[in-house]
Amino acid sequence: MMIRIRSRDGLERVSIDNPRATVAALKSGIESQLRVPVQAQILSTNQNLLLAKSQTDLTRFTDMIDPNTALTALNIGHGSIVYLAYEGERTVAGPAFHPSGSFGKKMTMDDLIAKQMRITHQENPHCELVSFDRDAANAFQQYVNESLAFAVKRGGFMYGTVSEEGKVEVDFIYEPPQQGTEENLILLRDLDEENLVEAIALGLGMRKVGFIFTQTVSQDKKDYTMSNSEVLQAVELQAEGDLKEWVTAVVKLEVSEDGSAAVHFEAFQMSDMCVRLFKEGWFERDLKEEIDPKLSRMTKDVVVGGKDTKDVDNDFFMVVVKIVDHQGPLSSTFPIENRIITVTMRALKNHLDRAKNLPFVKRISDFHLLLLLVRFLDVNSDVPALAGCVQTQSIVPEGYQILIESLAAAS
Repeated sequence: MMIRIRSRDGLERVSIDNPRATVAALKSGIESQLRVPVQAQILSTNQNLLLAKSQTDLTRFTDMIDPNTALTALNIGHGSIVYLAYEGERTVAGPAFHPSGSFGKKMTMDDLIAKQMRITHQENPHCELVSFDRDAANAFQQYVNESLAFAVKRGGFMYGTVSEEGKVEVDFIYEPPQQGTEENLILLRDLDEENLVEAIALGLGMRKVGFIFTQTVSQDKKDYTMSNSEVLQAVELQAEGDLKEWVTAVVKLEVSEDGSAAVHFEAFQMSDMCVRLFKEGWFERDLKEEIDPKLSRMTKDVVVGGKDTKDVDNDFFMVVVKIVDHQGPLSSTFPIENRIITVTMRALKNHLDRAKNLPFVKRISDFHLLLLLVRFLDVNSDVPALAGCVQTQSIVPEGYQILIESLAAAS
């Protein structure tokens, strides 16, 4: 995961491999990546740390003083900001300086152009096509359409498989805790829950393959495919996903001139150049002024169409992916996590009762049901075993059946 570090030097980023990392691991990462010695660091989730004037003031910030405290216990996850104060000086990494002109090597116009980023359209995606499980896609759009009326944004992570030819199949959509508004989608990611999702996916022979989000009905009147904030969120998640076939899907309600409305799915990959620019820190995150949402602002000039500019049309960053559908191995009839109505064990009982004429493995072949169950199982042994039964559609061991039925009966 990526943690943002705010210090007197500005905003920097530290990568932590282990999502269950402790304060000590974060301090080690800061030492190795930002060159601030561990013993010189004072960390806090309180931004007032940066206003401390004396050593006495600094001692008041104790929330991250215990090196063994897990970051998750402090509500620190991917994208969180941690504040850093330190004594002494350090060398902040910057661009290498190479003299030119009369004091060194002369630079030609070609040399100058070569040193700049040139933004062009990427013709072909790495993903041949994306196929959506019909039930999973319908369960997502139906909630947004009927319950949210496309008034606020909604998002989810897509899970499935990737073939050798680059075909992505989406078999279920996990909807993390989130807060959607008309313009923004804030993912309130729960790392413990995401670990359970990953364990289920692994047992099903699947993996995270993309991100899906909705645009609100008010955005239908805008002249962009994706806004700059949507591009930034999409490329950040694609870079995190580290899958060359990663897909971003957009769901929107298009209203025609006669007043009729239809739900549309579109799929894209963020271009290789877009991912590179994001990883190298070219995207301007803290805009000091309002700009056209169809443009993404860079921190320095890039070359687009032979001209230097900091504002790039978002369409340059999107590569269209063909969409088809299929009927996957899972059902999507169980209530879905992190929505307005909390999922309870009563839902489990109702679900099992409705499907009582089916084989037991069929009755539990629903990702959202499995996500409720795994909270009562061992993530290292029980979850892979149970998900494996669903994957192969084999008989569920009697012990698991008894446990699941007793959980349902106790509701």
